[in-house]
Amino acid sequence: MLYEAFKAFIVGLVEGITEWLPISSTGHMILVDEFLKLDVSDQFLAMFLVVIQIGAILAVIILYFNKLNPFSPSKTPEGRRATWHLWGMVVIGCIPAAVVGLLLDDWAEEHLFNATVVAAMLILYGIVFIVLERRNRTHEAEYDAHVASKLVGKHARMEGSGYEDGDIFRISSVDDIGPAEAIKIGLFQCLAVVPGTSRSGATIIGGMLCGCSRVAAAEFTFFLAIPIMLGWGLVKVAKFVAAGLALTATEVVVLVVGLVTAFVTSILAIKFLLAYIKRNDFAAFGWYRIVVGLVVLGYFAFTGNLF
Repeated sequence: MLYEAFKAFIVGLVEGITEWLPISSTGHMILVDEFLKLDVSDQFLAMFLVVIQIGAILAVIILYFNKLNPFSPSKTPEGRRATWHLWGMVVIGCIPAAVVGLLLDDWAEEHLFNATVVAAMLILYGIVFIVLERRNRTHEAEYDAHVASKLVGKHARMEGSGYEDGDIFRISSVDDIGPAEAIKIGLFQCLAVVPGTSRSGATIIGGMLCGCSRVAAAEFTFFLAIPIMLGWGLVKVAKFVAAGLALTATEVVVLVVGLVTAFVTSILAIKFLLAYIKRNDFAAFGWYRIVVGLVVLGYFAFTGNLF
């Protein structure tokens, strides 16, 4: 049981990191599963890999509790209205993924969950991130040149100065996201039904294409995950219970260790991501995705299990 708890710890660690960074938790999970196979039933494993995400969601709720709580006594009436507006945008953004997820979840798991698809999506969206951020850097350079040409004397920018995230983006704060942007980002989230895409990666790309700053896109991605992943986790639990299955003592330990580890790791991963993108862009994650995609392809091609 101790060894199974250690393996659950590793799974929770990978889940907590990869759920929020745009690098695909699925791609990493299939590699982890190759080397650390949990001694549990197939039915439990399918449920566990989804339910463990609840630990990651709790991290978002804890970190953003005040922002997400419309009943906070410290908020003004305007602040409470802003919070209700944010929740409204989250609901709107979740509608496309809820519909597509319910319709295609089982089909996608049966037909698309293989190393080839996962690797292809890792590489494809890695390229998208790199291309998108190169476009953003071009716009940043144009913006800086424009500002420098307009400002003189002590108000002029120093040569080589950086940018505040949001300079080139129409929406600098998550509070400024409207219904049109929410539904578009929600449609991008639907792309994550294909394994290896990365839910956070798809929504961050969608957010930036809709004019959101990197931080606004990332935070909205965190908030969108709350109803989607909680709902998906409950569906998996319901299916497990409906099948008349019961947890063994080992499976209980695995579930608890995985959830707690995912929770703690998620807090650290979210803080890291927000600090990182305030000074950098997502290009490094794009290159990382390409490397992991090639590793997945190479490993499964070598073992003869690519398809």
